[in-house]
Amino acid sequence: MKRIGIDIGSTNAKLALLDEKGIVLHLLAQETGFSSLEACNSLLGRLGEFGIDVSECRIASTGYGRDIVKNAERRITEISCHAKGAARIFSRSDFLLIDVGGQDTKVISVRRGEVEDFAMNDKCSAGTGRFLDVMAKIFGLDVGSLVELASKGRGTSVGISSLCTVFAESEVISLIGRAVPKEEIAYAIVYSIAQKVASQAARISADDSGVFLTGGMCENAFFVEMLSECLKKRVVTDPKARYAGCIGAAMFLETPMN
Repeated sequence: MKRIGIDIGSTNAKLALLDEKGIVLHLLAQETGFSSLEACNSLLGRLGEFGIDVSECRIASTGYGRDIVKNAERRITEISCHAKGAARIFSRSDFLLIDVGGQDTKVISVRRGEVEDFAMNDKCSAGTGRFLDVMAKIFGLDVGSLVELASKGRGTSVGISSLCTVFAESEVISLIGRAVPKEEIAYAIVYSIAQKVASQAARISADDSGVFLTGGMCENAFFVEMLSECLKKRVVTDPKARYAGCIGAAMFLETPMN
């Protein structure tokens, strides 16, 4: 029986369809929007385009909206799902995983394929995708365009010192008023996030394990470069890494519940 993993995040909802052997057949994503339930139903409905009858599949859910997936037979925390999904994507059993999500950032130490320790920033949007989204709107850009603009900066002019999104926004507006080049401000914004994430990661012992990045930010090469610089370790990612949560959820259906 095919398995479906659904990750209902605060910003984006994602789905992975695995076959009976655990091979990933389809990966889908869309903005969560106002209704988590509508996002979930939309993703499941899109499987019909591939001739998939959802009623004949097993379903597991994760993410902050996992409880709204009514036909899920398992609902699993995102920490566990991201660890399991990343272990499959990167073919590693011992590693440090960093997931920069829309509303939180998770740093997870994985040993022998299981969660050993983790730290989670879910009290403040600084160091998350939401922080970048707020900053990008100041420039009238999307997140990808802001990171691209940052890659053109040299990082020698300014820095963002505030740990609070609201105060950081005021800093950025002030820098714009001083006619600081946009690319330098963008560089400072991206570097600020990378520093915050690296500081969070420092609280988790990584030994000599590899460092891997999941979440939407894994698609931004310059952010990966900045994070590597701040961690003083090479950060590795993968095109499928943003789907680690839903892939991991589907994989939990391979094993019986305790």
